[in-house]
Amino acid sequence: MSDAPVIAISAGDPAGIGAEVLAKTLASGALEGLCRPLIVGARWALDAGAEAARVTLPTLHFVDIDVPRPAAFRFGEVSAACGTVAVRAVEEAAGITARAEAAAMVTCPINKEAVHAAGYVADIGHQEILARLTGSKWTATMLMTPGLRVVHLSTHKSLIEAARFVTRPTIVEKLQLTRDTLARWGMTNPRIAVAALNPHGGEGGLLGREEIEEIAPAVEQARKAGIDVRGPIPADSVFNRAIAGEFDLVLAMYHDQGHIAIKVHNFAESVTATLGIPFIRTSVDHGTAFEIAGRGVADHTSLVAAIRAAVTLAQGRLGRDGF
Repeated sequence: MSDAPVIAISAGDPAGIGAEVLAKTLASGALEGLCRPLIVGARWALDAGAEAARVTLPTLHFVDIDVPRPAAFRFGEVSAACGTVAVRAVEEAAGITARAEAAAMVTCPINKEAVHAAGYVADIGHQEILARLTGSKWTATMLMTPGLRVVHLSTHKSLIEAARFVTRPTIVEKLQLTRDTLARWGMTNPRIAVAALNPHGGEGGLLGREEIEEIAPAVEQARKAGIDVRGPIPADSVFNRAIAGEFDLVLAMYHDQGHIAIKVHNFAESVTATLGIPFIRTSVDHGTAFEIAGRGVADHTSLVAAIRAAVTLAQGRLGRDGF
């Protein structure tokens, strides 16, 4: 066990299911021999999650975020105090990992409304928080589930703004970022497919010209730079081709285009990884699920998968099969 990597785990929003799935994971024994978890969060929140899950926590290495439990705390309710706990835990876990005191960090879900209520108005999600902390200009979200990986050109943008983000320079930058990051994680020269933006790939310009004017030129530029990439490929077929083994990952043009494919294929084991920051961060691929928080019914499969993925990436063992 002493040779297992330290993984810093931020416990997420206390009012959501993060503490519950974390408590279930810690109590299950799934991490034994895999890693040495370092939990970052409010201890009262983890204890509440363990009570909801009806599990007994093992001995823990814990960094306590010293924010008192609100008198009016309720599972499933937006709270500025819970938003503060969530962001401070991410900040602390990121600092630990950046100082190489942990091999990677894993995040439980935060709630955007609570984060904003706490005053962090520019922090839409984890990716934005981590970009702020590290000063990273270019970041990207990669979703992984057994048999499929998807990198997103953009994530937290409205659909109309996401379409405007589909430009040749942005696509080339994300392809380079993807190729370089995956190489560091153990997959050299990944086979990348670029999804089209418009139905049927734009039908030669009849349904939109982004494929002609932005996406295809970006793919050609990236190919000349030595990236193994093909596209644009209509989104209604590209993910199935990747699942069949033709590609190692797909570059999706916007948030839901990629998220839907991943979650339909295998939601339970899907995880998120952040590209473009100077350390490894993975996450569960679900939200705070306020509607079931505190009921003890949340599934911890995604958190176990996220921790396993973090260990795999930290050890540079990303393969073409599985994580």
